[in-house]
Amino acid sequence: MMQPFTAKAQGRADGAGQTFHFLTEQYFDQVYFKYAPTAGTSAGFHQYDEQLEDYSRAGIGKQVADLQTYEKKFEAIDPTALDAPVAADRAMVISNIKSTLLTLRTVRPWEKNPDWYSSNLTNSIYVLISRRFASPDVRLRSVVEREKQIPAALADARVNLKNPPQIYTQIALEQLPDIISFFQNDVPSAFPDAKDPDLKAEFSKSNAAVIAALQSYQTWVKADLLPRSNGDFRLGAATFAEKLKDDEMVDIPLDRLLQIGYADLHKNQAEFARIAREVDPTKTPRQVLAELAAMHPAPDQLLQAFRNQFSSLIQFIREKHIVTIPSDVRPTLEETPPFMRATTFASMDTPGPYETHSTTAYFNVTLPDKDWSPQRVSEYMASFNIGTIVSTAVHEAYPGHYIQFLWLPRAPGKVRKLLGANTDVEGWAHYCEQMMLDEGYGQPGFGAKDARQAKLIRLGQLQDALLRDARFIVSIRMHTGVGGPLTVDQAVDVFVNEGYQSRAVGTVEAKRGTEDPTYLYYTLGKLEIMKLRADVEKKQGAAFSLEKFHDAFLAQGFPPVKIVRQAMLGNDSPVL
Repeated sequence: MMQPFTAKAQGRADGAGQTFHFLTEQYFDQVYFKYAPTAGTSAGFHQYDEQLEDYSRAGIGKQVADLQTYEKKFEAIDPTALDAPVAADRAMVISNIKSTLLTLRTVRPWEKNPDWYSSNLTNSIYVLISRRFASPDVRLRSVVEREKQIPAALADARVNLKNPPQIYTQIALEQLPDIISFFQNDVPSAFPDAKDPDLKAEFSKSNAAVIAALQSYQTWVKADLLPRSNGDFRLGAATFAEKLKDDEMVDIPLDRLLQIGYADLHKNQAEFARIAREVDPTKTPRQVLAELAAMHPAPDQLLQAFRNQFSSLIQFIREKHIVTIPSDVRPTLEETPPFMRATTFASMDTPGPYETHSTTAYFNVTLPDKDWSPQRVSEYMASFNIGTIVSTAVHEAYPGHYIQFLWLPRAPGKVRKLLGANTDVEGWAHYCEQMMLDEGYGQPGFGAKDARQAKLIRLGQLQDALLRDARFIVSIRMHTGVGGPLTVDQAVDVFVNEGYQSRAVGTVEAKRGTEDPTYLYYTLGKLEIMKLRADVEKKQGAAFSLEKFHDAFLAQGFPPVKIVRQAMLGNDSPVL
């Protein structure tokens, strides 16, 4: 029987809610963005544009202390006194604090990873030049103010770094030449319309100082740090499990999680072999894959190939009622800016949720260099075969990340706009790659010219799924030893032999896995979303609508799928 609603009960609930919202505003202003002003710029809060992260040991100590203070404040709020969505927001904030504390106190990249400094410092400048949210002079002033603080941050790195893993030091040395080039070439060319001569002269000095500091840092990393880089990059099972719980709200035992990953890998391998036999029964799956790799547009036709995909995907989504597209505005398709070319084939660059002055989203595609040999161009363009173009356009734009971005303004509140989980963000985009083909895209009349091409498109989607399956397995085994430990070289072999990737791709992926330990979130999130969809469909029966399911999912923002399940199913049933 429902209890009578009393004024006292209402006051208790309202008081807890008001306390939570007041604390949330304090947390974002006095802790979250205070210690991550670059994230403030990205989100659209430009009062942080002239500030830089404090990389000193004392600064890190202050951040830990402030996080601990707010952890206690949020945990003191009784979640039963909050409405369900607000209680979920409280859980997200606490998880975010716990994750940051785990990073600073246990994972300790500030002590173990030289690239953590050079790449993050570069990003602090990149976010100021990648979007035109203010006049060139205003943004250049912010660049100067941040650049003035970079040499001191690199000096802090020399004090803080102790016995890093050798592979982290090697990755830093691989990245630093491009980072130095970014400051030598790309930053100076980013403000051709700046007018203030005194400001430009000041920038010339600050930028030269950053280049000199980075060059000195590079020399120090190679001559001093590399010989004493004997640390271990592996998180260990306990820290890995804690990170997964804090970041994704997933607490499935690691041995069970690994079984789930292998099951998906073997399912996708079997499906790849079945379709490859249909394409050509005289060839092995690898031979069919090599044939697919050769089916790509000419480099000068690549951008148009993606534009054509957008039109086809939008038409399909609307005709088949896949998901509501909140805006007719398409992302701007362009070549990847020079300072991003070394690290990405394609990417979606969307403005932050609170950005009001620069709202264009960019779909960046990296074209091969004009001075490359024909063989190198051919090898590179294999990454843009007819299957990969479809899955990339789906993942990054329709109905992947770009549609997520268009839905974000509808997210319920500040927490859902600013905090989230990779299992939701990347899980959704990866789920869409399979879902769209399952619903009929990539068939003759919609993305394919004939049945054979439709099969090749499916093989491209499966190869991408196998890449993510390999990440799933490598992340657990390489960092925890569960299922048998893996060295970095052995991890490369998993990508090549089990994930059907080239050795060059496998090498990059294995390196990434040392620094991005829980990059299993692509497949993990996809599987969570597929189970959620099956559970909602079972509950709703004939009333189930795929479009309504997708709309309801995206309307939540991008919290861990556990929280989306609570909202859509009204229970705490298992995510997998």
